[in-house]
Amino acid sequence: MKDLKYIFAYTIPASAYISFISTGIWTYSTVFYAFLVIPILDVLTGESKENLSEEDASYKKTKWVFDLMLYLNIPIVFGLLFIFYSNIQLYNYQVFEIVGLVLSAGILLATNGINVAHELGHRTPYFERFFSKILYMPCLYMHFYIEHNFGHHLNVATPQDGASARFNQTLYSFWFTSVTRQYKSAWKIQIEMLNRQGLSFLSIKNDMLWYHLIQPFYLLIIYRLFSPKVVVIAIIIGVVAFLFLECINYIEHYGLRRFKTEFGRYERVQPYHSWNSNFNIGRITLYELTRHSDHHYKSSKKYQTLKSHEESPSLPYGYPTSILLSLVPPLWFWVMNPLVPKAMKSH
Repeated sequence: MKDLKYIFAYTIPASAYISFISTGIWTYSTVFYAFLVIPILDVLTGESKENLSEEDASYKKTKWVFDLMLYLNIPIVFGLLFIFYSNIQLYNYQVFEIVGLVLSAGILLATNGINVAHELGHRTPYFERFFSKILYMPCLYMHFYIEHNFGHHLNVATPQDGASARFNQTLYSFWFTSVTRQYKSAWKIQIEMLNRQGLSFLSIKNDMLWYHLIQPFYLLIIYRLFSPKVVVIAIIIGVVAFLFLECINYIEHYGLRRFKTEFGRYERVQPYHSWNSNFNIGRITLYELTRHSDHHYKSSKKYQTLKSHEESPSLPYGYPTSILLSLVPPLWFWVMNPLVPKAMKSH
C-alpha cells in the first residue's frame, strides 16, 4: 500500500474539480486546499528524512505503478480543463469567482501539469518526453523543457542561471529575470543544438519553432470550441501556472551559489546547492519534487527513489507555506537570510 501513497497527488485535481463546478467562495477550493489544508497536514504529519535501502530503491525504480500514476495526470488535467472552459463559457461569474477559478486552474496546471511534465521531461523514452511537452502546452511554457534540461541543470546556482534566485532578490524581481532569461536561454540552446548538427534555423528539428506553432494552435482550438473570452482565460491561467512554477524555482535555490575551482570552472553540483523540504504531505503531493537536492545531484533518478541528504539545507516550512512567505519579501528575508551559508551571501 505504501507504493500507492502518491495517489494523494490527485487531491489537487479533486479540489480543482470542486472549484470548477462551484460558485461563490467555493471557487477558491484549490487555493484553500493548497495553501491552508496542506500546510496544516504538513505540520500534523511532520517531516521524514528516511531513505529507501538500495534494494528497495532498485525495486521501486522499475515498478510500473509509479509511472502510471504520472501518466494518468494527462487525461485528468485536460479533462478538468475542458470542464473549466465549458463552465466559463456557459455561466456569468462574478469577478471574485473568476479570480478563484483562475487561481484554482493555475494551481492545477502548476502541480499536476508543470510538475509532472518536469518529472517526465527527464526520462529517456521518447513517449514520456512527449507527454512532458503535452503537459507544458496549456501552461504556455513549452520552452521550459529545453532550458530546464539543458540549461538550468548545467548552470544551477551560478550567475549564468536565470532560475537561481540571488541573495536578497525579491520574488517579483525574480519573476521578471527568470522568465525572460530562461526564454532567451532556450533559444540560445536550441540554436547551438542546430549548429552542432549542421541544421538551419528552419529545420524540422527546431523544437522552439514547433512550440511557437503548437501553443497558438492550442489556443485556436479553444477559440473554435468556445469563444474569445475563454481564450483570454486560457492565457491567464497559463501565466498563473508558470508564475507558480517560478515561485518554486525561487524557493528551491534562493541565495545558494556554487564556487569556482582553481581551474576557473564551477564546482560540481552538490546536494547543498538546493533547498530541501521533507514534510511528508508536500513530498507526496508533488511527487517528491521537494527532495530537490537529490534531483539536481542526479537528475535521471525517478521521483520515487529520491533521497534526503544530511548536507542539504532545509526549508523551515513546506513548499506551500514557503511560497506564501516569498510573496512578502521582508518576511521571506527575515526567515531565510539567516539560513543561507555566510560564504554564499557575498558570492
